[in-house]
This record gives sequence, C-alpha cells and structure tokens, in this order.
Amino acid sequence: MSNRRAAGTRPAAVLIGPPGAGKSTVAAAIAARTGWQHLDTDEVIVSQEGVPISDIFVVQGEEHFRRLEADAVREALSGHDGVLSLGGGAPMHPDTAALLDGHVVVFLDVDVSEAAKRVGLNTARPLLAINPRAQLNALLKQRRPRYEELATFTVDTTGRTPEEIAQEILDRLEELA
Repeated sequence: MSNRRAAGTRPAAVLIGPPGAGKSTVAAAIAARTGWQHLDTDEVIVSQEGVPISDIFVVQGEEHFRRLEADAVREALSGHDGVLSLGGGAPMHPDTAALLDGHVVVFLDVDVSEAAKRVGLNTARPLLAINPRAQLNALLKQRRPRYEELATFTVDTTGRTPEEIAQEILDRLEELA
C-alpha cells in the first residue's frame, strides 16, 4: 500500500466502533505505518469548541454535541484523505450514517470486558461516567446493528495490539483496491 494518497480524495478508511475499541489508537498506528494523516472527529470538536466533550454534554446537551459531531464528520469526509476515526455515537446520527455511504468503513469490534478495561472510569466519556461496564454493554447492544450495517468490513480488536489491528486493516484495504 502506498504511503502517498492523492490530495482531495476521500479518507482511505473510516473507523467506527464502541468506546474502548481502539479507534483513535489504531488510526494513529495506521498513520504511523503509512504516512497518512490521522483525523479524529472528537479531537476536532474539542479543538473547535475549546472545551472537553464532557463539558459540551453537561452544558449544552447531547443533542447539541451530536449536531457538532455530524458537522465535523461531514467536513472530514469531504476534505480528509488519510484515516478518520469517529466518536462511538457518530454513526447513530442518521445524517452521519448517510454520509458514510460509499466510504470504506471499518467496524472495530471489541469484547465488552476488554473495552471496559481500556476505558476504565474515564469521566471524559460522558455516556460512561456511571457503571462503565453496564453502559458499554447497553451501548454496544444498541449500536452494533448500525455499526454492522455501515461496515465495509469488521476487525475484532480484543486481545490484539494496535499494530496487529492496523496491519490487518491495511491488508484488507489492499484487497479492496
């Protein structure tokens, strides 16, 4: 797989999945291997708003955050040509799900127990602030059908290093080329 991508093209891959699946970490590993840029829509929102996502949830509400998120995804899908990682809830917004049509979408799946270990008691994740394991289980049950529906392919991240996962994704992207 070439480390150069033509300017102005769409993302090489869009990573989706639940909190703790490793979307940002794996995207960074792919970027390190290929020289592609990595863009994380949660980081874009924090940069634009100047406050943590948890503060946006508390002060302005989840609905406001989801609108910001849909805008960030829309812009990234049309202007980013590297690897893109989305927040876990982004694909649940109907506008965002529609925008993903025609893109290479990789569902990073993870066992709930491992996701809970990875996330821990991270208060920066507002939907997981209370009882992370139970919340992850509920989120995954709710979101899994959408993740599967949107995915070009699925990669299980349970018990694997970011480098192993990145290599599998790059191999699969090569097969699609």
